[in-house]
Amino acid sequence: MSPIKILHGSPSPEELAAVLAVVSARAAANAARPPDHGPTSQWADRARNLRVPAHPGPDAWRASAWARA
Repeated sequence: MSPIKILHGSPSPEELAAVLAVVSARAAANAARPPDHGPTSQWADRARNLRVPAHPGPDAWRASAWARA
């Protein structure tokens, strides 16, 4: 873990201990979490079910006002 520097103010020993406890708890939680490797195959990837965003053509604004059948 890299050193922590106090840039402004003068924290009390209790405040400094509280900050270090939170930082070390977060570091321990991140170290204990298994790495995320994502889906194992493209068949299992749910992102492929999402639609591709529509890119309207040059006169799409005119066609948007037409009545739909």
